[in-house]
Amino acid sequence: MPADRRPSPEALLAAASREQRRRGRLKIFLGAAPGVGKTYAMLEAAQARRREGVDVVVGLVETHGRAETQALMAGLEVVPRRRISYRGRALEEMDLDAILARRPALVLVDELAHSNAPGSRHPKRHLDVEELLAAGVDVLTTLNIQHVESLNDVVAQITRIRVRETVPDRILDRADDIEVIDLPPGDLIRRLEEGKVYVPENAERALEHYFSPGNLTALRELALRRTAQRVDDELLTHMQAHAIEGPWPAGERVLVCVGDDPRAPGLVRHAKRLADRLRAPWTALCIETARLARQPEAARDRIAAVLRLAQSLGGDVVTLPSSRRRIAEDILAHARETNVTQIVIGKSDRPRWFETWHGSVVHDLVRLAGTIGVQVVAGEALPAQRSRAAAAARAKPAPWPYLAALAACSVALGIAALLAPWIGVESVDLIFLTAVVGMAVRFGLWPSLATVILTSLAYNFFFLPPTWTFTISDPTNVAALVLFALVAVVVSNLAARARDQAVAARQRARTTEALYGFSRKLATSGTLDDVLWATAYQIAAMTRLPCVIVLPENGSLAVAAAYPPEDTLDAADLAAARWSFEHATPAGRGADTLPGARRLFLPLRTPRGTIGVVGLDSRGGESFLTPDERRLLDALADQAALAIERVHLVADLDRAKLTAETDRLRQALLTSISHDLKTPLAAIFGSAGTLRDLDSSLSPDAKAELLATIIEESERLDRFIANLLDMTRLEAGALAPKLAPHDLGEIVASALRRLPAIVRARIQLSLAPDLPMLDVDPILLEQALFNLLDNAAKYGGPAGSVRIEAGREGEAVALRVIDEGPGLPEGDLGRVFDKFYRVRREDSVRAGTGLGLSIARGFVEGMRGRLEAGNRRDRSGAVFTVTLPVPAPGGDA
Repeated sequence: MPADRRPSPEALLAAASREQRRRGRLKIFLGAAPGVGKTYAMLEAAQARRREGVDVVVGLVETHGRAETQALMAGLEVVPRRRISYRGRALEEMDLDAILARRPALVLVDELAHSNAPGSRHPKRHLDVEELLAAGVDVLTTLNIQHVESLNDVVAQITRIRVRETVPDRILDRADDIEVIDLPPGDLIRRLEEGKVYVPENAERALEHYFSPGNLTALRELALRRTAQRVDDELLTHMQAHAIEGPWPAGERVLVCVGDDPRAPGLVRHAKRLADRLRAPWTALCIETARLARQPEAARDRIAAVLRLAQSLGGDVVTLPSSRRRIAEDILAHARETNVTQIVIGKSDRPRWFETWHGSVVHDLVRLAGTIGVQVVAGEALPAQRSRAAAAARAKPAPWPYLAALAACSVALGIAALLAPWIGVESVDLIFLTAVVGMAVRFGLWPSLATVILTSLAYNFFFLPPTWTFTISDPTNVAALVLFALVAVVVSNLAARARDQAVAARQRARTTEALYGFSRKLATSGTLDDVLWATAYQIAAMTRLPCVIVLPENGSLAVAAAYPPEDTLDAADLAAARWSFEHATPAGRGADTLPGARRLFLPLRTPRGTIGVVGLDSRGGESFLTPDERRLLDALADQAALAIERVHLVADLDRAKLTAETDRLRQALLTSISHDLKTPLAAIFGSAGTLRDLDSSLSPDAKAELLATIIEESERLDRFIANLLDMTRLEAGALAPKLAPHDLGEIVASALRRLPAIVRARIQLSLAPDLPMLDVDPILLEQALFNLLDNAAKYGGPAGSVRIEAGREGEAVALRVIDEGPGLPEGDLGRVFDKFYRVRREDSVRAGTGLGLSIARGFVEGMRGRLEAGNRRDRSGAVFTVTLPVPAPGGDA
């Protein structure tokens, strides 16, 4: 298969991805307005599928009390709706979970643009539909054209009513089938008057404001056009995926070919008028040839202006590098690939000799177009003075390439004269041919042709007998000279074309490499300043123009980065930047808005909106960006916008995490305070009240028990407040341990004395007798050990023992607190030391704040030690290990 007849890779990938998704099929019944019969048509289709044996259920259908619609639901299984209570009202929504559990083959979901009630899994019904499709369930649904997101503004202009509930265009693009339910405006108004759409009072208001014949006609056309656009896209994708050579005249498409001709703007306007008459999309195409690359800046600026004109008139702009021998072949290849039916091209004013030598694009198009229509437009006549000026601009060759041709010929002549006695006159022409090829590779076609003429004359004059004259006596030598000239011309032409293609390829490679390097630089930039400065430098370096990046700051716009550095903008530039940011369109020098500014400002757009603008200093030029530079700038701006958006998203994510963590800690603190303050206070108040009110009737043992309760709960309250104060000291950095040599056994005994007697009875000690003195703060270590023992007593079970082990391990002493409880879940080993974190158990909830272990680790680490959590290996239970360094002999640890 020829290269230009191969299937489009993009179309094949899209088709393959659709086949691999195994998603459900979506069919949308699209109407121009309420009341055209979308739900009725959907139910008819559902009944037909049910009769075919398909498992059909009704997820949600709104009949609005219409008897004929209600009758069509007979025999269809209806999934009960889910009731949601919101602000004292009971709302009914589609039960998505019930449908997914039922897993029918086909489900009916009415009113796709509906907003779900608060508390639903998805805020919009179209998201419910997408989840059903992802689960492999086919869906039939209904939609009015005014709910399509991209048409929201258009509908508002037509009806003076802005619809708030919209559906993204991707839903329509993703749909497997779209059926337009059409009804003439007169019939729809009659249905409305008969009360088949709204209740009478609503129907009268709708007739006055929305259901006018003009509005309905416009909405009807929107629905038909949007569906036709989708069908046209499907046809184009099908042709590209199956390598079908176009055009298929299912719909008109117009292509206008533009170049550096001063009459090109008139050609673009003609194409716009033709497309409007045909009601068809249109494209402006520029083929970048080697000749165009050699044109002066003025000619390239004219092309840029023409392409900007095409964009402003609503056309698409395409610039393609020439990849074939003839320009007409490039044009037709693009036309067939995009299913173009009409090509518009300007009439050539080239001289006959030029067309004979180079060929005529117009003639080639007419001859090769096949079924594609070609319109040759004369365009506006140019004034003679303007034509002469344009020709003069094209006819100003630089002299030095031709001087180089003369020098190359002289060098070749000298070499040929030296080598002629050894290689013979017959081989001298190869030396001259080498000079021709070298000039073609270095300077292009015309200098190489000049070299052909000079070398032909030198070959004749110096080497063909009779020498030193331009006369040739031998007919064989005449043929040799003619053949040499022809071969030289052909070789120079081929070499010049290869040179031009190589130059263009090198330029594209440099641009691609620069864009790749820029993307890598942005990917490794972690801060907004790095991204902005990298962007400003790259744009300035690749466009060779000063660049500024302007971002919103405190309700206004300010320069965030510039290369060369610049801090402020003048009033005109600031106004242009603000307009570009607010309207997401170019503004400033060379644009249609505020052209008096010094810079051209372009918006930095992302899917979330405009995040800033980039400005280029025009240095006084009106059209200072060529088409290549404009595409390059757009690529750089898109990459920069995504990088800036990424930095903002990372910052937003960090703030969200911080806010969530703050809320979690606040909630945990409030929960702990409400529990750990209220519980001991309630016990204290109850015991004290009993002593006050029933003192005379209480026995001494009862009084002692109540007093013990008051003391125990007061100590518990004191421990809670002490933990809060200790955590405050740790977070404030006010912890300053007073390290001094102490005996570990004494600290352990002191911590045990603070425990209740019932807990002390469960403690088992196993301390090595040869423990060294440790440099610790006894108060902090005692508190850390107390917190560990208190934790072990809570989670070790009511009857389980708690063992304290201590021994030397190398240059450190390890102290372990081991309980006989259920142990720690593997997923919680790294989190038990987090503030306010408590291991959740399904069967019980332990009292506490979740601060004890966090404080213990802070105290131990403040004494240059480690605190680690783990589980026992011999049986269930948790192990907390405190590791403290042994002080060096005669010095500090």
